[in-house]
Amino acid sequence: MTIDLRYSDEVNRVITQTRTFIDDYVLPLETEFAGDLTAAGGDDLRLEMQAKAKAAGIFAPHAPVEFGGLGFNMSDRAPVFEAAGRSVFGPFATHIHAPDEGNVHMLDHIASPSQRQQFLAPLASGEVRSAFAMTEPSPGAGSDPSALATAATKADGGWKINGHKWFITGADGASFYIIMARTSGEPGDRGGATMFLAPAPDPGIEIVRHIGTIDRAGIGGHCEVKFTDLFVPDENVLGEVNEGYRYAQVRLGPARMTHVMRWLGVAARVHEVALDYVARREAFGGRLGDLGMIQQMVADNEIDLAASRALLIKACHELDLGRNAGDETSIAKTFAAEAYSRIADRAVQMCGGSGVTDDLPIARLQQELRPFRIYDGPSEVHRWAIAKRAVGRAKKAIEAAAL
Repeated sequence: MTIDLRYSDEVNRVITQTRTFIDDYVLPLETEFAGDLTAAGGDDLRLEMQAKAKAAGIFAPHAPVEFGGLGFNMSDRAPVFEAAGRSVFGPFATHIHAPDEGNVHMLDHIASPSQRQQFLAPLASGEVRSAFAMTEPSPGAGSDPSALATAATKADGGWKINGHKWFITGADGASFYIIMARTSGEPGDRGGATMFLAPAPDPGIEIVRHIGTIDRAGIGGHCEVKFTDLFVPDENVLGEVNEGYRYAQVRLGPARMTHVMRWLGVAARVHEVALDYVARREAFGGRLGDLGMIQQMVADNEIDLAASRALLIKACHELDLGRNAGDETSIAKTFAAEAYSRIADRAVQMCGGSGVTDDLPIARLQQELRPFRIYDGPSEVHRWAIAKRAVGRAKKAIEAAAL
């Protein structure tokens, strides 16, 4: 049976129009403000760009059609997100940025009818921003989510949340938070977590600080946040009580892949800039691109881009079939995150002195790419999970053969 990897006419239209929109309108803005979206205008610019994306028919390809999106599945999102990701401003312009894109996906699958109207509708339309509050300072939840320490205790008509979170992307200015808090058990237990929808601002929510990081293309920072007796009514429990970890899987696998999609656009752009440079630059009696050492780096970049796309396509296919795709998403995320760093490093090297200057965007984009090896699970944690599952399968095969 032949596997058809072609896209529909509608998807191809959106790919083409997104690429044109990014190259003609968004990239000049990114260049003007050196990739700093806050300095470029923050939310005001985001809304302005999104209005143009809506007019172009390329807004929110992932969001439900009923709320103004295009309703694409994971496989169809991949090339569109890559096209938008050519600019670090692009995901905000087309409304596919983190964490809002992942929150839209999760709310669409889990939210109650009333929650869809109160939270999903304004988020999907780009009217508001949101935050996903999971990660905590040590010894709380990080790479090990079972260490969750933020606690929600039952109160009359709802819950009171107390806890300390950090690296909460987009927290400053978010209209609401999705908070993971422990409702039973103790830190270290595998279950007992619940997700809550908390409108902001609220006296029980304190943004302690913006944590300075090397990436700066977002809005609302990567923030340290404290919750003190934050009251959340029962109707704002997202999903079922004590089932937060299970529901979070609805978000985590797809969100890893949409990160791979967006950063693939950046990595491809970095490679294109380097290719253009070595095809023009004359040295040693010819063009740099004619030298064997340069050609090896070009070829390795091409291989890393192609392999990243292939792994991404496989993982998205599994997700679209409704499967867990734990191995596929971990493999694609780990390989791509490291491949993108390799691509950027080679691109800097190919461009020599120019590669580390502001004359080209490569060094700046390299800083944006580097955190992806940590965000959404460090490579080491994904490798551990991949190996643990593989060894587990091997043990089961041995036990079955012994029967």
